[in-house]
Amino acid sequence: MITVIVTDDHPIVRDGVMGMLKTDSGIEVVAEASSGPEAVAQVGRHDPDVVLMDLRMPRGDGVAAITEIRRTRPTRPAILVLTTYDTDRDIHSAIDAGANGYVLKALGRQELIQAVIDAAAGRSVLAPAAAESLMSRRQEDQLTGREIEVLQQIAAGGTNRSVAQQLVVSESTVKTHLLHIYSKLKVRDRAAAVRVAFEKGLL
Repeated sequence: MITVIVTDDHPIVRDGVMGMLKTDSGIEVVAEASSGPEAVAQVGRHDPDVVLMDLRMPRGDGVAAITEIRRTRPTRPAILVLTTYDTDRDIHSAIDAGANGYVLKALGRQELIQAVIDAAAGRSVLAPAAAESLMSRRQEDQLTGREIEVLQQIAAGGTNRSVAQQLVVSESTVKTHLLHIYSKLKVRDRAAAVRVAFEKGLL
C-alpha cells in the first residue's frame, strides 16, 4: 500500500486529487494539508511514502516545505510537485530543494496514479516542460572541453599567461574562459573553481 499526503491550499483541488487517488486500491491518502508548514507537520505524524506538494500557497509555500522536509528526511518520503506553474524558476527551485518529481495539474486520473506509483518506487517523474527545462539547464551548466583544459592548467598552478602559452591562445581568451567557468560553477575565483570542479568530478 502506497501512503500519500495531499498538499494544496484549495479544498476543491485537494478533494479532486484525493478522489482520483482513492480509485486505486493500492494507494491510501493518509492526510491532507493546506499549507507548507501543515504538510511538514503531517509528514512528521504519518511518515508517508509520497507527498503531493503544491508550490504557491499563501500560508507557506511548497519549496520552503520541501526544504524543511529534506532537512531531516533526505530520502523519504518521495515528494512530487503537483502545480499549475511550469516556469524554469519554479521547476529549478523545487528540484533543487529536493523534490523527486514535477507534474502539472492537467494530468488525467490514471496519469496521476501512475506518477504516484513511480515516485513511490524511486523513479523520477517529470512533466515534459520540467524535463526540457532541466535538460536545458544541464547543457548550460556543462563545461566545454576547452574550459576543462583551462581549469586543468589552473589546477596545476598555471597563471593566465602560462595557460595562454600552453593552449596557444591570448590571455584575454583565457580570462573569458575563466569568466564562463565561474558563471557555470557559481563561484567567484580560481581556487573555488578548482575546488568545485574536483567535487563535481570534472578534474
